[in-house]
Amino acid sequence: MATMSAAQRRAQAKAEYNAFVAACPSRKLLDRISNKWVTLIMAALGGAHQPGADCAGEPGAMRYSELARLLAGVSQKMLTQTLRSLERDGLVARTVVPTVPVTVSYELTELGLSLHETMRGVKAWAEVHMDDVLANRETYDTRVT
Repeated sequence: MATMSAAQRRAQAKAEYNAFVAACPSRKLLDRISNKWVTLIMAALGGAHQPGADCAGEPGAMRYSELARLLAGVSQKMLTQTLRSLERDGLVARTVVPTVPVTVSYELTELGLSLHETMRGVKAWAEVHMDDVLANRETYDTRVT
């Protein structure tokens, strides 16, 4: 039996990623990126927070405090945890400037920008089709009850 190098094992595992399999690591990644806070952070860093941007503004860095103000309802703990997980996955880069007080900003990496394109479409779809979904829910609820 031939032995495989680490690179060959990674290549074989990558070819075998299948999110329908419970143990596949891609399933955990899907769980992470489908989180509402991840979606909103990605949209904000991708430029959707800019007035009149309609989800198509220019990506750029944002300070932690800017993100906290923009993302209504997010707790400090949840924002910190989500940003850390995105940084760990290589989707967001964190920059610390040693000022008084310390300035911390976040921006999308190249990998994050590639995901942002997909996330932007999902966010836009939700905003455009919300009335349809609400009408369908109402129809369903009256039919079922």
